Amino acid sequence: MSEGALLRSRRFAPFFWTQFLGALNDNVFKNALVILFAFGAAESALSADVLVNLAGGIFVLPFFLFSAVAGQLADKLDKARIIRGVKLFEIGIMAFGAVGFALRSAPLLLAALFLMGLHSALFGPVKFSILPQHLRPDELVSGNALVEMGTFVAILLGTILGGVVVAVPGWGPTVASAATLALAVTGWLVSRAVPAAPAADPGLRVRWNPVVETWRLVAAARRVKSIWLSILGISWFWFYGALFLAQFPSLGREVLGGDEHVVTMLLAVFSIGVGLGCMWCDRLSGGVVELGLVPIGALGLTVFAFDLAHASHVARAAAETLDVAAFVTSARHWRVALDLAAIGASGGLFIVPLLAFVQQRSDPAHRSRTIAANNVVNAFLMVVAALVGIVLKTSGFTVPQLFVVTAVLNAAVAVYIFTVVPEFLMRLVIWLLVHTVYRVEQDGLEHLPSAGPALVVSNHVSYVDALVIASASRRPIRFVMDHAIFRLPILRFVFRTGRAIPIASRKEDPARLAQAYDEVARALDDGELVCIFPEGRLTTDGEIGPFRQGVERIVARTPVPVVPMALRGLWGSFFSRYGGAPMRRPFRRFWSRIQVACGPAVAPERATAETLQQRVLALRGNRR
Repeated sequence: MSEGALLRSRRFAPFFWTQFLGALNDNVFKNALVILFAFGAAESALSADVLVNLAGGIFVLPFFLFSAVAGQLADKLDKARIIRGVKLFEIGIMAFGAVGFALRSAPLLLAALFLMGLHSALFGPVKFSILPQHLRPDELVSGNALVEMGTFVAILLGTILGGVVVAVPGWGPTVASAATLALAVTGWLVSRAVPAAPAADPGLRVRWNPVVETWRLVAAARRVKSIWLSILGISWFWFYGALFLAQFPSLGREVLGGDEHVVTMLLAVFSIGVGLGCMWCDRLSGGVVELGLVPIGALGLTVFAFDLAHASHVARAAAETLDVAAFVTSARHWRVALDLAAIGASGGLFIVPLLAFVQQRSDPAHRSRTIAANNVVNAFLMVVAALVGIVLKTSGFTVPQLFVVTAVLNAAVAVYIFTVVPEFLMRLVIWLLVHTVYRVEQDGLEHLPSAGPALVVSNHVSYVDALVIASASRRPIRFVMDHAIFRLPILRFVFRTGRAIPIASRKEDPARLAQAYDEVARALDDGELVCIFPEGRLTTDGEIGPFRQGVERIVARTPVPVVPMALRGLWGSFFSRYGGAPMRRPFRRFWSRIQVACGPAVAPERATAETLQQRVLALRGNRR
């Protein structure tokens, strides 16, 4: 389903607009309050600078105190009911904040800001854990892309709107109160249309100790290495983003010589970049949670940060202050804007697959608590980002130098994550193959079960059959393949990382054959998908050869559904045996169109080699 169709669907649209209005209101209220503090219009014994910095810390504090409880509640209760309750709470907070605005009372406004942080902490685990309940697996990336895009658009609009309403002469605080209260009421009305999302673990006993439960929450998330490192990756993006966003005022005023409208324009360019990156991620993923895009996003975050440091140094301000018109007519400033947009787009490519991966791989009964752990780590690294920015600036670092430091740190974090979890790089190799050499189309992939064990059988046309199938599957697949193919250079890294199972013939290596059958049985017993190529060798003429009896041996030992699959259009490619040995002739058929087709599963008692061969042959048709 396209993004537009999702935004019109009853399953997604009410939730999307509810979360969008909540993020918008957060930023309208927070920016109105910060401007009120910055211009000394609030009654307080503290200085404006102290109040502004205190506001940032107070908003983040509830994520540390209440995320653990919020995660437990989101797993225990219907998420739609929680959303409506949180939106009612928001109305009360905004009414309380209106009193603070009317009295110009800093303590009351800070208390309201703390409650808004609590509102966001309670909503956070629901925000992402509800998506897998309402969206199909092939819609998960689209949903996350839209939510992330909406969040950054809401940040941009909220920042602008908060500054505009509070600056209305004579009536600013009153207008700000009316705007935030109206947004809260609208959000609650929209939330009433969010469909029910039944509790994942209704019997869960909620524990209320924030310190103990937060520690337990994070410890539980760390048990699965891939999920934990994805959480670290998401949190790193928020560290990176918080550090960059904090420099926008200095970049716009001190480095580029622009006025406050130029600063707003820079934020707009960055936010638009993030939105475009999220949408590109959805397009490039093809409905699959594509981890191969994460390294591309990480590379962009480093390369464009380096270039931004150089571009901002080159575009240093002249003596006069520039407005937006003067800024956009200067060619030296366009490079800065393009770098900011590219950094935002890289961030979208980086974060959307990670969010979808955490949702997809988390235990459904524990998913909200995993998201809550992610929120705790996010908040922690955002606080660290603020401290790092303060330390670097007070140590004499210029804004361009700070961008260089951020780029270097990003490269180090990326290398660490991709080294510890090579699945990211494996998926990158697969994605590059199927998006440069081939154009992969899918037909009937809904027949692959979304959960539980199954055996997939396919015709064997080329050395990259496993990669093509892996690119189309929304679940990881364990491939059984000839040990010679398993050891091919470059592809060996992909096959080993994907836990492929090397096999040999009984005549060649009976011990390896027995070991392979044992590993297949263990994988199926563990609920995994396993794919075999029953022909036992690559086709030499493009036709499907006889299926061997190994498939019957597998289902006799572990009775599971067998899904027939056919590869169309690979015969004649560089990796096939068309015209002789593969990969020996000049490369041809660049970006050729191929298809992966699945048919309905065959019950194990009917899954004979002959039956499966006929099913695969019918699926393939005349296109070899």
